[in-house]
Amino acid sequence: MPPADEVREIATDAYVYAYPLVLMELTRRKTTNVLQATTTMSAPVNQFAHLAAFPDAKFTAVVRPNADTLYSVMWFDVTKEPLVISIPDSGGRYYLLPILDMWTEVFTSPGSRTTGNGAQTFALAGPDWSSTIPEGIDFVRSPTGMGWVIGRTNTAGPADYDAVHRFQRAIKTAPLSAWGKDEPPRPGSVNPEWKSEKPPVEQVEEMDAPAFFTLFSEIVKANPPHDVDYPIFDRMRRIGIVPGEPIDLARLTPEAQQAISESKAPAQERIKAQFRGSGEFVNGWRTNYTAIGTYGADYTHRAGVAYAGLGANTIEDALYPTALVDADGKPFDSGRRYVIHFDKGELPPVRGFWSLTMYNERQLFAENAIGRYVIGDRDKLTYNPDGSLDLYVQRDSPSEDKAANWLPAPASGPFTMNLRLYWPKPQALDGTWKPPAIKAAGAP
Repeated sequence: MPPADEVREIATDAYVYAYPLVLMELTRRKTTNVLQATTTMSAPVNQFAHLAAFPDAKFTAVVRPNADTLYSVMWFDVTKEPLVISIPDSGGRYYLLPILDMWTEVFTSPGSRTTGNGAQTFALAGPDWSSTIPEGIDFVRSPTGMGWVIGRTNTAGPADYDAVHRFQRAIKTAPLSAWGKDEPPRPGSVNPEWKSEKPPVEQVEEMDAPAFFTLFSEIVKANPPHDVDYPIFDRMRRIGIVPGEPIDLARLTPEAQQAISESKAPAQERIKAQFRGSGEFVNGWRTNYTAIGTYGADYTHRAGVAYAGLGANTIEDALYPTALVDADGKPFDSGRRYVIHFDKGELPPVRGFWSLTMYNERQLFAENAIGRYVIGDRDKLTYNPDGSLDLYVQRDSPSEDKAANWLPAPASGPFTMNLRLYWPKPQALDGTWKPPAIKAAGAP
């Protein structure tokens, strides 16, 4: 057994490493615990749930949701056989369909940027599948037996819903053995123990460390680690955590029992500190220009991204500058008014679209009088005579001439905001373009 301080270090590292897998599992349970597909975020395994409308302030399935695209989400299980997915021609509409393994690695991302807007069909297979796939169907291998598909289709507000719904309904899935047989979807099942109104992030925070590691060991059986992960598996075994096997604290040394039981607090703080401190901090915005969706052995970075926005796209698909403080370095306060000024020619550079989204202190949408949680280039914004743009961030409505450019703040408490740059141009990816500082009203 290693020295006590090393045992504590290993236990904390193990919690950080396991965090995305546990968070993914709790999210999977929350959103597959239904008998049939819904128009929110829930559907049985291997079936798509197509969002019929943008989420609102009651939405808690994931933190920092978007109201720019209509989601098409599916939790897949390909441990027994491949799943065939067919995507129709999008008619030029921008969409992306990133697919994540259970460790939150994006291993493929079909869509406008990568595979184009034409129709395509592929079979998604598990890590051990070795049989053949029918001709005319592309083959994609998942590193884990389960995972998450998070489709996003560009939607220009409620008036665009019907057209997007037609595209969503034309996305088809079926187990390989049922492909082409026009069989009805298999009904799901409901586990009462999985029901929770709390976001999965909060569910994880409420778990004690032994329960956390017990769940981790259960999930890892069907979701093997990546090759780069075996060194940390070896370290975990040194203190008695054997992934895939039940954890019996009573059989461990007192040092290991204490270290595992107390690992949650330092690990959670490390994860949250990673979120607060990752990326480049300029003008009050923190932007992560390093890899998202492909983490290697950077487990702290991976856990920080999972905590802040589980299911985040790769930076080539979307860039997410996060506004944390104003131009004076002060956290945003709902009791104050703010202005975001973009000079002419300095709007977010994208090939897709851009938006600015408001989040309350729980990283969720905040109720407001006009039901607006996001504002961006698809809205009818009012530009200044010189071609520049001002966005107004405040709790109460500004004057009528500014209302089109108003992003409501929460009724109370602190808040943060996210820019979303879908299909960002090179000057956004390399940091040449940077979002402007956000000034408190009345500041010079």
